[in-house]
Amino acid sequence: MTLQFDLSDRRVLITGAGQGVGRGLAQAFGAAGATVLINDLRGDRAEEVVAELRSAGGEAEAVPFDVTDYEAATQAITGAGTIDILVNNAGNAGAEGFAARMPFADSTPTDWDPFLQVNLYGVLHCTRAVLPAMVQRQWGRIVTIVSDAGRTGDASGAVYAAAKAGAAGLTRSIALENGRYGITANNIALGTMRTPLTEPLWAEMADSPQAKAILSRYPIRRPGLPEDVAYLAVVLASDHGSWITGQTLPVNGGYSFAM
Repeated sequence: MTLQFDLSDRRVLITGAGQGVGRGLAQAFGAAGATVLINDLRGDRAEEVVAELRSAGGEAEAVPFDVTDYEAATQAITGAGTIDILVNNAGNAGAEGFAARMPFADSTPTDWDPFLQVNLYGVLHCTRAVLPAMVQRQWGRIVTIVSDAGRTGDASGAVYAAAKAGAAGLTRSIALENGRYGITANNIALGTMRTPLTEPLWAEMADSPQAKAILSRYPIRRPGLPEDVAYLAVVLASDHGSWITGQTLPVNGGYSFAM
């Protein structure tokens, strides 16, 4: 048996791919030969990743839009040509970064909205936009990046956890509705990652009590890296993943286990 991950005939849209995990996903899909459509809220970041992939000999295009804007997302996605694979990666508490953590009893709907808009509604918008054409072509792959918070809960991050759990539930429903059309849909649930947004925490890791406290909860005592996620996403998007659907697969250094 030979394992080959040749996606040279596929086009993949990766949301939030201008940095961090999304950039790592873009690099992996580019290495597998896919044409990679780079989405980011900021066009300059998207263009930087496009240039990087092209310099490595790959095919890439920038598709900047705000995933929280249904009309803008739908227009950009339908105008981008064929999309065989969607990776719903964009996820934080809004365009300006992560909102403050607090007990749910101290929060208000204003605090909830950034979490829900990006982490849940962004996934709804993009998935809705790609599905009709996938059904028509009788083939498609949807991979949604969620969080262990959606599986285990998150003290002081209840709405973030709820949004991620909602996105995971959507994925399972999409899998049930669309398997008959040759479409698979799966989640990858992440633990604590090392990305540009969290780099200040890890930059002084040897002397950081906060970093040490976080990593003490992980059997593999390091934060996750983009490449830890990216190659599993490629597997799920390839023909080798054609009988995997509706699953939530943890990539989390052992933070929590799945049966």
